[in-house]
Amino acid sequence: MNNTKGLSTLLLTTIIGASLAGCSSTNTPAANASHPTSNANTTAQTEAPQPTEKTLSGNLVVYSAGPEGLANKIKDGFETKTGVKVEMFQGTTGKILARMEAEKSNPVVDVVVLASLPSMQGMKNDGLLLPYKEAVNADKLVSDWSDTADGNYFSYSASALGIVYNTKKVSTPPTSWDDLTKAEWKGTVNIPDPSLSGSALDFVTGYLSAKGDSGWDLFKQYKSNGAAMAGANQEALDPVITGAKSVVASGVDYMAYKAKADGEPVDIVYPAEGTVISPRPAAIIKTSPNVDNAKAFIDYLLSDEAQALVAKAYLLPGRADVKAENRANLDEIKTFDVKWEWMNEHSDEVSSTFTQIFK
Repeated sequence: MNNTKGLSTLLLTTIIGASLAGCSSTNTPAANASHPTSNANTTAQTEAPQPTEKTLSGNLVVYSAGPEGLANKIKDGFETKTGVKVEMFQGTTGKILARMEAEKSNPVVDVVVLASLPSMQGMKNDGLLLPYKEAVNADKLVSDWSDTADGNYFSYSASALGIVYNTKKVSTPPTSWDDLTKAEWKGTVNIPDPSLSGSALDFVTGYLSAKGDSGWDLFKQYKSNGAAMAGANQEALDPVITGAKSVVASGVDYMAYKAKADGEPVDIVYPAEGTVISPRPAAIIKTSPNVDNAKAFIDYLLSDEAQALVAKAYLLPGRADVKAENRANLDEIKTFDVKWEWMNEHSDEVSSTFTQIFK
């Protein structure tokens, strides 16, 4: 993640001057309407041709930050609906960006789904995204999470960051972020690495954007109290599931809800003072060789069918008119007043400073 801006600059050099095949319109203008006559001889009528959907074929390359089960269901649903074959790479936001950097001289990806809105904003600012203003249902999205004005990216889902705890080890769960600085939690806390986890980076940068420089005190106190930076989200959660650790600070909520539904001894609290929502934006890459297929994939992500899949996967749907299932909805979670642009502009330095603190 801390290489986001550098990656964007490198990618930009590969696409400057690239020409994109435009999408030809599938609609034809109506023919002149026929007029009845007053005698037996009638004027020949010309029927207006009906609009037809563009026939899709071929492949689509998608890099997705998961979750894996949901990504696979979306892939299968889109393939069934369109006949397009999806080649999907799944990984953390950090792994996706690293793969794109490795392919910078020969980009192949059509659509990217990240677990970090500021990272996608950085790609937009560097001119790496192909706008799609006509995306179906874009007007129903949570406006703060998507570029609905210009159509550069669309957050089809989101997660919230909370305190995930082992219910067998913790009888009285913490209720605030500051609670984890107390002696009773010494050596029992994991926190994901923001250089590997887009949602963890969103939490740290979001917290700092709301609290200012004094926000660093929380993370320094975490380190002093024995908190461990423990890889990406799943790596941070697994020791809590097994009981080796008691708590994940900045735990991804959908992972906790799913683990709990699977019978694992975990639960989650959202601190009373607020937390950070981490949207999962999708965008078409400007160098996409399959623009029609890519646009259709964005439309599918925002469709009723895909949004229902999102809700069943314990995520917050990206559309404001769709409710989440078996979890807290957006209006039930208190959030910080984060500054997305600040988060994007300071992501590199925040990730670097955080890593230095937890070395």
